[in-house]
Parts: sequence; structure tokens; C-alpha cells
Amino acid sequence: MTIALKVEGSSTTVTVEAEDLVSNDPLAHTNVDRNLFNRLPLESQSSSLSSLVTLASPGVAADSNGLFHGLGDHASNSFSIDGQPITDQQSKVFSNQIPSNAIQSIEAIPGAPTAEYGGKTSLIINVTTRSGQGSTTPHGSVTSSYGSFGSATGGFDLSYGGTNWGNFIEIDGLDTGRFLDGPEFAVFHDKGNELNFFDRIDRSFTAKDSVHLNLNYTRSWFQTPNTFDNLNVQNVVSGGSGSNPVFGNLGNTDQRAKIETYDIAPLYTHVIGSNAIFNFGGFVRRDGFNYYPSNNPLADLGPIQNQTISQNRTLLNTGVRSDYSIQTGRNNIKIGALYQQTFLRERDQLGLINSTSNSPCVDANGSPLPGFTAPSQCAAAGAFSNDSSVGGTFNPVLLPYDLTRGGTNYNYFGHTDVKELALYVQDQIKAGNWLFNVGIRGDLYNGLTVARQAEPRLGASYTVKQTGTVLRVSYARTLESPFNENLVLSSEGCSSNVLAPLLNCQGGSNVVTPGYRNEFHAGFQQGFGKNFVLGADYLWKYTHSAFDFSILGNTPIFFPIDWHNSKTQGFVLHADLPNYHNFSAFVSMSSVSARFFPPQSAGAGATVGQSGYPFRIDHDEKFNETTHVQYQIPGKRGPWIGFNWRYDSGLNAAATPCYNITDPNSHCAAVSTTLNGQPAIDLSGFTADQEFEAGLSCNGIKATPTTPLPTPCLATQLTSTLLSIPAPGTENDDKNPSRIKARSLFDAAIGEDNLFGGDKHRVSLRLTAVNLANKVALYNFLSTFSGTHYVTPRALTAEVGFHF
Repeated sequence: MTIALKVEGSSTTVTVEAEDLVSNDPLAHTNVDRNLFNRLPLESQSSSLSSLVTLASPGVAADSNGLFHGLGDHASNSFSIDGQPITDQQSKVFSNQIPSNAIQSIEAIPGAPTAEYGGKTSLIINVTTRSGQGSTTPHGSVTSSYGSFGSATGGFDLSYGGTNWGNFIEIDGLDTGRFLDGPEFAVFHDKGNELNFFDRIDRSFTAKDSVHLNLNYTRSWFQTPNTFDNLNVQNVVSGGSGSNPVFGNLGNTDQRAKIETYDIAPLYTHVIGSNAIFNFGGFVRRDGFNYYPSNNPLADLGPIQNQTISQNRTLLNTGVRSDYSIQTGRNNIKIGALYQQTFLRERDQLGLINSTSNSPCVDANGSPLPGFTAPSQCAAAGAFSNDSSVGGTFNPVLLPYDLTRGGTNYNYFGHTDVKELALYVQDQIKAGNWLFNVGIRGDLYNGLTVARQAEPRLGASYTVKQTGTVLRVSYARTLESPFNENLVLSSEGCSSNVLAPLLNCQGGSNVVTPGYRNEFHAGFQQGFGKNFVLGADYLWKYTHSAFDFSILGNTPIFFPIDWHNSKTQGFVLHADLPNYHNFSAFVSMSSVSARFFPPQSAGAGATVGQSGYPFRIDHDEKFNETTHVQYQIPGKRGPWIGFNWRYDSGLNAAATPCYNITDPNSHCAAVSTTLNGQPAIDLSGFTADQEFEAGLSCNGIKATPTTPLPTPCLATQLTSTLLSIPAPGTENDDKNPSRIKARSLFDAAIGEDNLFGGDKHRVSLRLTAVNLANKVALYNFLSTFSGTHYVTPRALTAEVGFHF
């Protein structure tokens, strides 16, 4: 007999343990790989990358809809996807993020960066994607999940390649009944769906030359969540130009949005000798944002929305980048350049939909009346003129665009090209126990305005080897570039006689311009053997021309605004237990003070800070922390268990009703009054549903969505389950602001990665619970910058996967 013998395949497991968990880098950073975020219960399926950063990075305050505030700044964050810089917004109401299943690892850098980083540097998220190179046998996975709110997902990924080439492809989709964080804890009119496609291609031509190409396309569609005030909207249905307009039920508000994003990013790498590398790459990324009003635009009317808007906005970011790195002796030098050009195109249609916000006539009490088209009609109907000649507020410029009086939408088109050039050189110098980062960056910004900035960057660390301690300090000067989303409309709108009142302009009419920042960090890192490491930093930032956003009504349409300056300081701390007897954990915590100083120098729509005194911006937070623990049950098929505890002391909530008549830096004076000679709060400016959203009670009587509280309410009797109301006479927008009430949210997950003990093929099962205790809590309340949003109600999800 002919017998063919072949060697049986063998399997080897190698466990790598770090001799020292402490990094001597002067730059503080937090690293997260797939082993963690595959098992980390994430709050948002539609913006999982943002959820991951919020939980795992110290110094991040959580906000709604995938927004997060990095170290006291609203959105001064940048992503670097395999070296491609992305400084535009990445939350789910601005753009579409790279799918988390395409990510191999993340490095989060909390400010004061080296010279290679610019633009928006409060928090830098370096993302490394998954590659198929070296995967000589195809492997991948197919997953599907279903959970609360009818949320269903499906995903597929495949890695395949050889020694000199590789391809990783990922496709996933989401359909859910709760896409955004709504203004009500109850979930309605909040459907959305998303489709992601990502492909990474690697090819090595020689031992020294290689090409890497990223391709990404994402489409999302979602409804704008309604409040109870958006149900059965009453507005003018006929006769709006006469003295007796007819009102009727227009149904429910039905505003929707669609975002399409694509990204193409090639990179060429050439190895020079044994100690130098040259990179040259380019990128094209486009966000297309479409916003749709209700089929009848008059149904968009709400307590915080007097205008209807439709929008077609595009942001096309193109650029080239190159860098050269060489290590010689104790020096590690990097020289680089980046040129990018962003093409902004903004098309908007706006119309007035509140029949009393621009009334030609008023009644005997001075209250505006619906109907009429000219002050000359008032006397015949027994009314009085509201013309400016007699001290009235009627603006005839808006009349052609008042949809309640037969007008049509105002059409706006704005565009600009923002050109940015950056040149930098940096060196990392090793000198005994010292490590120095020195560098300088030059940014040239040319958009609606021009700015030039030389930006030195310095950092130093000293390692005490005997104790496993690293001491570090760093400094960075940065050019702060304006947000690109709705930049043209916000910069030009306040100069327009039509747009200024429609956009509720309060500040200056100047163009939103770049600012500059000086930033200092000082901290340490301490290792305890091979199993535990602790790091902490104190930071201080001064920004001239500090940026933030305002919002148009109950929409996800935000406008960049510019304040005179801001001061930010606080601490961040991160402790990590990588693996100890199958147990791992980390704790991140921070306290960041964010004080902004008027006047508002540019941009549309803000209403806070008009007193001229400093105030706490709505992303100032006294304290937050995340604790994650994870345990792998021993055994061949032992499941793993993960648990999160997230505590937030509460963001600033300047719309909170309160009492104070003595402090000029308090917003309480607008609603402060008396009842039987005692301090009281006038609640007439709030609807019943807004009082319900705030969890308000007066003398034990709770507000409902349809029944308001008695007003005025004694200041000592007004309480809230969701807001922290300062004691009467103590509220100060800078020293003692109103805040969202502190909250603790608990998430848990349990899973088995190899349910049936397969070798080549595995079946996984994962059960996740977000907001395990079903805590009713707010992110924010009637915020000028984001509106009202609740945290996610309890959400249970089951996921099954097949891996090969």
C-alpha cells in the first residue's frame, strides 16, 4: 500500500507580559485595543466610536447624540484614521463615523500635543484600522443582534492576504426605533437607520515600498425626536393675512435628516535604510447633510422653534500629507507637511411659522395678534399698531417670508473654500532618564478670514527607575480653527436683515475667526509591579476666541459661535489593571472647569452671556468617572462578564428656573418675582411639558406633559428630580451655576466567545444591558447649544456571531 503521511497541524499560544507598564513619554495618552472595546458595553449603537472614547478616556464629559466634550471644550476634538487628519464633527448629527468593527486600536491624547497635530487638539483620537495582510487563510465573522426599541443590527467582516498584500472588508447595518437621544424619556418619532462599508487594502511591492488604501462609505437617515409639545400642532390653516385667521390641527411635527459620507485615503510608504521612513498620502472625504421639514412646514412650530428650515449642506475635505522620520543616536526626528482644502456649500430655505412673532398689530394689553399684513389694518379691527415708529417690534422685511401670512421661504446659498497649510518639525531626545519632545508647527489658515500662527511645542519627562515613576510636563501653543459646519451661514447671517432675526442673532456680526491657545500640562505616571499603573495630569488652558455652538429650534442644525476668550483648568486621572488572574479593570476620572468670557464676537443664535459677566459653559462639569471591570471565567468555554459604572456630576443648565434678584451675574432675575411678599419663581415662560421634562414640582405637585404647575411658585417649594436648583439668592452663572442633577449609570455585558468549543469555526453569544437600573436622567435641559435630551432608557441587546 502507498501510505502518505503528513505532519499534524499544531497550535501554540504565546502570552506576552509587559515588564513595565509605565511609559516615559512626556505626552499623556490612553490606549484601548479590540480586546477591551469588544467587551465594553457601549451606550450608542449608531455612534459607538464616540461612546468608546467617552467611557475610556479621562477628561471627557458625556453629552447627547454622540457628542462629547474633551477637556472643557465643546467639540475641539480631532480624529486621525491611520494618519488621516479629521478635525470636522464626527457625532451622528453632523457626520458618520468609521464603524467600530473596523478599528484595531485607539490612542487618546488629552491635549498639549506634539507638533504633528493641529487644528482641534483638546482631545486627539488616533485610530488604527484592521488589516488583512498576513492572513493567508481567510477569516472573518458574521454577526446579528436584536434588542430594545426594535434595534436590529447585522455585520460581516473578512480578512485575507499574504506576505505582501492584504485586504480587510467590513459591512454592517443598523435599524432602530431610538436613533438619537430624545427630549423625552419616552421614545417616539425617533427612528433611524445606518449602513457602513469599510475596506482597507495593503500592498507591499518590495521590502521597502508599500501602499495602503482606506475606502469608507456610510449612509444614515433619522427622525428628529419630538416632544409632547410637537404633537397635534395648532397653527394657521387659512386667512393668515386677514384679521381673523383660522387655526387648525396640522398633525405632528415630522422633521428628518439624511447624511451620506464617503472617504478615500491612499498612503505610500518608503523605508530608507534601517532607520528612516518616508510617507506620502492624500485623502478625499465628503459629508452630505440633508434636513427635511415637516410636509406642512407650519407643523414645525414648537415652544423653542419659530422658524422652519430645510437644508442641503456639503463639506468636501481634500488634502495631501507627507512626513519624513529618522532615528539617529538619541534623536528621533520627524518633519512633515499637510495641505488641505475644504469646500463648503450651504443651501437653506427658512421661513417664519409663528403667527405672533412678527405681528403688525397688538391688542390693548400689548400682546401680539395673529393675522394682518400691515400696521395700517389694525385700527379698523380695534387693534393697535406694532410698527417701529410707535415703539413696536414689527419688521416689514420679514413679511414676505412669514408662512402664516401667505409668505414663502427665504432662499440662501453660501459657499467658501477653506485652505490650510501646516509645516512642522519635531524631535524626541533621549538623555539618560530624561526624554524631551521639542518642536514647532506653523499653521496658515485662509477661509472667510486669514490667520497665521507659529506654535512651539515642548515636553519633558523624567523616569525614576527605582520606584517606577515618570514625572512629566508639556506646553503647546495652538491655532484654533473654526468649526466648518454651517460656518458660512453663521458668519454671514447676522449681517443680513432677513437672516439676523430668523437666526436669533444676539452677538456681533463679524466672521467666525480662528483663535489661539496656550496650554500647560503637568503630571505623573506610577507603576506598581506588572499589574497596575496610575497616571494623572493637571491642565490649564487659555483660549482667545473660544468656539462653541448654538442651535436652531428643535433641529440638529448647529451654528458655530465665537466668544471673546475662555479659561479651562482641571485634572484627569486614569488607573489601569490590564490582567490579574483573569480579572481586568480601569478607572478614568476628571474635573474640568470651563469659564467663558463675553462678548460673543461672532456667529448666530446664542442667548447666554449677554450680561457681560463670565459664565460656565454648558460642558463645564465638576466631576465624572468611569469604572469598568471585567472577568474571564477560567475554563475552555468559560464566559466573560463586563460591568460599567459611569458617574456624571452634571453639566451646566442655564435654563433652570431659580430665584435671585441681587446678583447681576445670574439668569434668575428674568423669572424672579414674589408671592404674598415671599420670593417666588414665575414659570409662565415654560410649557407644561418643559416643566415635566425638567422633573419640576411645586409644593409636592408634579408637572405633567399637559398640566403645568401653579405659577408663581414659592422659591422654597420649587424642587426637581432631574435638575439641581441653587438655593434662593445663591445662583451665580460663574461661581454657582444651575446644573443637571448628578447621575450614576450602570451597564453590563456577558458573553461566550466560543459557545460550542469549535476549533476553526466559533459561535459567540453576547448579552448587553445599557442603563441597567433604567435611571431617568438628563444630559441637558433647554441648552442653547443642544436643547433637551434624556439618557438612554434601559436597553437590552442579544448578539450572536459566527466566526471562521
